[in-house]
Amino acid sequence: MVLVVTLFSTTNVHGEHNDHIYIRINLWTNELIVLKNDEVIKKFFVASGTESSPTPIGLFKVEEKSRSWGGGFGTRWLGLNVPWGQYGIHGTNKPSLIGKNVSGGCIRMRNRDVESLFELIPTGTMVYIEGPITGKGKGEFKNLSFGSKGNLVQLVQHRLKNIGLYGGIENGIYDVSTERAIEKFQKINNLPATGAVTIQEYVLLGLLE
Repeated sequence: MVLVVTLFSTTNVHGEHNDHIYIRINLWTNELIVLKNDEVIKKFFVASGTESSPTPIGLFKVEEKSRSWGGGFGTRWLGLNVPWGQYGIHGTNKPSLIGKNVSGGCIRMRNRDVESLFELIPTGTMVYIEGPITGKGKGEFKNLSFGSKGNLVQLVQHRLKNIGLYGGIENGIYDVSTERAIEKFQKINNLPATGAVTIQEYVLLGLLE
């Protein structure tokens, strides 16, 4: 089965931000690049999330900056406004793991690299993260239910809203309103109203074929 819908667009990364610095992160290559006027001015290798704790994909912004987090978070922290959890770009005390998929979803950098980035990037900077929506890209769409969080939940909310069954925020958090929307969808399609998403629901929502 394959994903047949694109949730995020790169449109807002270009154009309106053309006169500003912004960041692109490629999870397939574990590279972070800094651009200004669409020209690459810095490039770093990073570590990203695992299959079970994937790095969020989409368009975010740096909402906070902190120094000297220490330990596994290294010497700098740039927090992102991901709606379903605390994620950021930070240093590491394990530089040998840079380039691998080993984090809890954050973007790890060598301390010297994140210190350089920290001085260059102001709060409000846009960060576009692109990569496989299922983590490492094995194509495994996990079952979802109340309490689930992440890009897959956001994708389901997006489709439910498009067909008029969900009126909440597409925040990647499987809450009561998301569960009820799925129950309505299941009843329409003569399925047991479990309120959970399985492969069958993904297919009927047009997200897999």
